Amino acid sequence: MHAVGSDEDYVRSAVRGGYRELGFSDHTPWLYKSDYVADMRMPVGELSDYVTSLRTLREKYRHLIPIKIGLECEYFEEYIPWLKETIQQYGLDYVILGNHFYQTDERFPYFGRHTTTYEMLQLYEESILKGMESGLFAYVAHPDLFIRSYPRFDEHCILLSRKICKKAKKMGLPLEYNIAGLDICKGKKEGYPHPEFWKIVADENCLAIVGMDAHDNRCLENPVQYDYAVQHLQKLGIRVVFNI
Repeated sequence: MHAVGSDEDYVRSAVRGGYRELGFSDHTPWLYKSDYVADMRMPVGELSDYVTSLRTLREKYRHLIPIKIGLECEYFEEYIPWLKETIQQYGLDYVILGNHFYQTDERFPYFGRHTTTYEMLQLYEESILKGMESGLFAYVAHPDLFIRSYPRFDEHCILLSRKICKKAKKMGLPLEYNIAGLDICKGKKEGYPHPEFWKIVADENCLAIVGMDAHDNRCLENPVQYDYAVQHLQKLGIRVVFNI
């Protein structure tokens, strides 16, 4: 609902960019109990087509690039039983934790634009830590998303970052250095990936994974930002994992 390019375009671009493996993790639909319609995720009725398309591409391009099929999901506790059934039903390879909303987007605003108060920061903390504790997720997408809208990286952000990193370390979860954030937050005073957050990641000896979070297939054709991110993390002394 907010990207351009066909599924096959992403595969072709990944091959051109020299990637050795490609994971699809579009925003999961949710089987809402209300009549709410999300504007940034596929409806439930499209999930089967999504999986079928990627399975077809996985077979077609099997000699060029391995393809993994996943979803990016929030930790909506009320809907987690449905998510678990969906993962099993479609035989998904992985799901990643994208902490975009507290409890459900039916009732709460997007963390990336509305974490402007300490109270919202607390909700971010509660939901991301519960999600990490669930054992459902392969890694944590853009764990420092909160700073996109929070006024400054203050003592509350430092404490939250420590808690996220300690939980990641305990659970063995990689934290994603999100390439899309470099463009989304370009020119802004604060943004993600945030340098202070990643210093804490290094200090807590956490694992990292570099995610393109590509919303345009052409982003995959130039690996310069990916390579920069890997080198930057390694200079910080952070161990980078390359698959899940």
